[in-house]
Amino acid sequence: MKRTMYFIAAGLLAAASCTAPQQRDLTVYVDPFIGTAAHGHVFPGAATPFGMVQLSPDNGTSGWDWCSGYNYSDTVIAGFSHTHLSGTGIGDLCDILFLPSMNGFSLELTDSTASLAKQNRVYFSHEAEQARPGYYAVALASGVDAELTATPRCGIQRYTAVTGGTMHVLVDLGFAVNWDRPVDCRLSWDGTSLSGRRISAGWAEKQHVFFSSVFSRAPASVKMTNAGTVTGSSEAEGSNIACVLEFEMKEGEELIIKTGISAADEAGAAGNLAAEVPGWDFSKAAAEARQAWQKRLAAVKAESADSSLLKVFYTALYHTMIAPSLYSDTDGRYRGTDGNVYTAQGFTNYTVFSLWDTYRAAHPLFTLTAPELVPDFINTMLTIKDQQGKLPVWSLAGNETNCMIGYHAVPVIADAVHKKFTGFEYGKALVASVHSAFLDFRGLDYYRKYGYIPSELENESVAKTMEYSIDDWCISQMASDLGQTELAAEFLARSHNYRNLFDTTIKFVRGRMSDGNWRPDFDPLYSHHTRSDFTEGNGWQYTWLAPHDVDGLVSLFGSREMFLERLDSLFRVTEEVKGENASPDISGLIGQYAHGNEPSHHIAYLFSMAGAPEKTESMVRRIMKEMYTDKKDGICGNEDCGQMSAWYVFSAMGFYPVNPADGKFILGSPVLDKAALALPGGKIFTVIAEGNSPEKANVSACFLNGAKLDRNYITWEEITAGGELRFVMK
Repeated sequence: MKRTMYFIAAGLLAAASCTAPQQRDLTVYVDPFIGTAAHGHVFPGAATPFGMVQLSPDNGTSGWDWCSGYNYSDTVIAGFSHTHLSGTGIGDLCDILFLPSMNGFSLELTDSTASLAKQNRVYFSHEAEQARPGYYAVALASGVDAELTATPRCGIQRYTAVTGGTMHVLVDLGFAVNWDRPVDCRLSWDGTSLSGRRISAGWAEKQHVFFSSVFSRAPASVKMTNAGTVTGSSEAEGSNIACVLEFEMKEGEELIIKTGISAADEAGAAGNLAAEVPGWDFSKAAAEARQAWQKRLAAVKAESADSSLLKVFYTALYHTMIAPSLYSDTDGRYRGTDGNVYTAQGFTNYTVFSLWDTYRAAHPLFTLTAPELVPDFINTMLTIKDQQGKLPVWSLAGNETNCMIGYHAVPVIADAVHKKFTGFEYGKALVASVHSAFLDFRGLDYYRKYGYIPSELENESVAKTMEYSIDDWCISQMASDLGQTELAAEFLARSHNYRNLFDTTIKFVRGRMSDGNWRPDFDPLYSHHTRSDFTEGNGWQYTWLAPHDVDGLVSLFGSREMFLERLDSLFRVTEEVKGENASPDISGLIGQYAHGNEPSHHIAYLFSMAGAPEKTESMVRRIMKEMYTDKKDGICGNEDCGQMSAWYVFSAMGFYPVNPADGKFILGSPVLDKAALALPGGKIFTVIAEGNSPEKANVSACFLNGAKLDRNYITWEEITAGGELRFVMK
């Protein structure tokens, strides 16, 4: 314990020395453990902003709350692997795993379906564990103090022997959790480096990861195993292969392991390693990773008298910058969705597009906090369309998972066009978006034929209809921005299709049959995770999902008063979600409002859009207080690749993009005393909450550059021009 704490302190001191004296170290406010307990599904390990590598501990436990490989409730570690998903409900990745021990490993598998790493898991204490941006450390009960850091494409591990003896390092390509399954793996030791591949099947149907590792000292021996049998060779191939390297160590001696990864081939992994980590200075690499995070976190300079609030805010901002993840090598090569290797021309390729989640706020946030990456993200999407025949739905590691619903690359693209981002082809973007709208899958053919998706013909019919309507509005706006008025009118009409599922007699959206009759036995409280008219929700939550047409939605209720009355009821209803197989994603409940899942995220701001801003102000303050904390379970639902955190980042500053592609931000109630957005060209947009306190949630007046605002929104153009937004709190 003491030895581990020493190494951690030394690493942090080295990191701190790289920060200019006048610059506040924002990384100290980030706690990567927030969200690792309960259902946040984030990982605590080392990564760089939007990097290819996420080097993090894996407990080796399968289950929904181990989708990131790690949950704070666990007390064992199976090893440290190089790829992880942040905050999803999907168990995949956890590729290229290393496990050190001063005790030897049992190499004979007691279960043919297990892996050596799972069989040799070691205990640890959370008291002997620390994490900071770009750095993780833990004291393993097997006698090794382990530290992790990363560059964009490489992982670096430093193992310190607590006592003298033989340090055994297991490299296990057969390790897998949840439904990931290795199918074609290779290991090779050439006397200097360990290299190989791991091709797996899971949520990503055929994922390729190649690696190349080098060691700071020569091993005394290298043993290859296949399904638990030592092969006696310097190579191994199969689905459950591993190797054990042995190093003779004195007490306190260090072993450093550097690993480059690539989706292209082993040469790409070796090239990434040579380009990014030429030396053996672990502390320098950790300091550079921290500095990369400092630069990204400085996109927002936040101030608050409450240090725990700053911790929540900067951890949220940190979580928005894990994904999308880099997916091209230093030479530009990457593996496309058709399985072929390409070289990115004029852009950098990315992956991990959780678009059903992130189109709502995370991607609009990137237009302010990481604007230089927006063209790369869109060019990646357009290239994916060329390779697989459609824009991405949920893109992971060169695979289309087709997870969730909608064609939500479209809002991201439309938002960038509307905000006049350059670096991609507008015409190609519009053609690709229209193409998505005319596909014949997931009920789109019914949607076009009937003006809605009939309940008896397609699962999740209501949710799909409503999400398609949002995407269609975005196509309409893009067409209008590009001067194509007839196309704009066509898709504007399509964007109203959600209205066909609104039952004005009960004032809920509900399933409708192909003959026009309502689906019988409707209960707005009912949810079934995989078989209902809704996706991870119910009628109470989906009735409000028209962020593109709020005035139209209000009119369906008959009056603003009725709209506000029913909206109040959403947050006040005391009945619980019904259904034996109700979606576990319906979490973070206030009444039937479910902040733990994305379709609810805009709802609190609808009060303001219907003429009751004080209710928006009070409710967003309540959500921020109750659903986000600085505890290990401080995220009320799956973090979902930055979306849950993006909601907080926006709301804490005092505004939110209800319509994610119209360039407007609805005003709320800032919880920060001050926030300064650093913008291109050296411009600063400052938000001040005058008289702010936990008791003062409401706004008496709002001023933009000294002029009193008589509207409930500000625009992207106003923000990016620089200036000051001042809230007067009461």
